[in-house]
Amino acid sequence: MTKPANPARGEASLTIDGQEFLLRPTFEALVAAEEELGSLFTVVEQAAEGALTMAQMAGLLWHCLPMQNRPERSDVGAAVLRLGLVEAAKPLRVVLSQIIKGSQ
Repeated sequence: MTKPANPARGEASLTIDGQEFLLRPTFEALVAAEEELGSLFTVVEQAAEGALTMAQMAGLLWHCLPMQNRPERSDVGAAVLRLGLVEAAKPLRVVLSQIIKGSQ
């Protein structure tokens, strides 16, 4: 990761195979995630209800990774599994908060 994450911009970091990656929920990233996962409103509701699947979590996080040098999708899923749901939910919360609140 080249610079620290800025939570005020909806950024978070995710460690994948010992390397930190910046998660940045840009408009393009969120549109791509929505095309795959369906309505982001629904994704947020599912997360609030504790009904978000690991595949959805990994998918949303993967789409928020920079396209250049983006790890394989399976590596993101493995990182989520390695972290466990509680730890993986921390960067997810930052991304979901950006979706709900936007940039301040």
